[in-house]
Amino acid sequence: MVNRPSVPEIITVNSEELQTQIRDLLPSQSGFGSELQATNVITPIIDLTAAAEGSGLPVSLQQAVAFGSQTAFKVFGTTTVLANSPGFYRIFGVSALRTTAGAGETNSFTMTDGLSVKTVWIHEFNSTTANDPSAIQFDFVVWLASGESISAVSSNAVNVIGGSHRQVADGQGTLVQPSGYPL
Repeated sequence: MVNRPSVPEIITVNSEELQTQIRDLLPSQSGFGSELQATNVITPIIDLTAAAEGSGLPVSLQQAVAFGSQTAFKVFGTTTVLANSPGFYRIFGVSALRTTAGAGETNSFTMTDGLSVKTVWIHEFNSTTANDPSAIQFDFVVWLASGESISAVSSNAVNVIGGSHRQVADGQGTLVQPSGYPL
C-alpha cells in the first residue's frame, strides 16, 4: 500500500440546474467559462446571496402583521372558511371555551379537500361545572394545495375562536411580503 499525500483533484460537473442557478445568482458571470468544476481542496466560500448581505427579510418580519395583509376572524357557534387558495397561511389568535351544564366544548380548525374533512387543531374542554372557562393561544402556518380550504369551527355560541390570518407564501413557495413593504 502506497501512502500518497493529498493530491488536488478537479472534476467537471455537468448539471444544467446548477449552471442556471449560477447564471441567476451571478449575472455578471454569464458566459464566463464553459463548465462548472469541483475540487477536493477546501476553499473559502463567499456567500453573495441576498440573505447573506442582509437585504433579505427575516421570516419573523416577513410574517409581520400588516394593515393591508391581515384578515381578522371571530367565530361563535358556527364554521367559517378562512382561506381556500393555494399557498401557505399564518393563522394566530385565541380559542376561548365555556362549558354549558357540565358538557364538553370544542373549538377547532378543519381542512377539507372537497371530499373529506380533517381536524388539524383542536381545543377541547370538559368540566363537571357549568360556565368553567378555558382559553389558549394558537399560532401556526398551514399549507393549502389546490382545492383545499381551512375553516375555524366553534361548537357553541358561547365559545369563540378569533384571530387573524394572512398568506405568507403563494402556491409555488414564493414569499408574500407584508402589504406596503418595501416602501
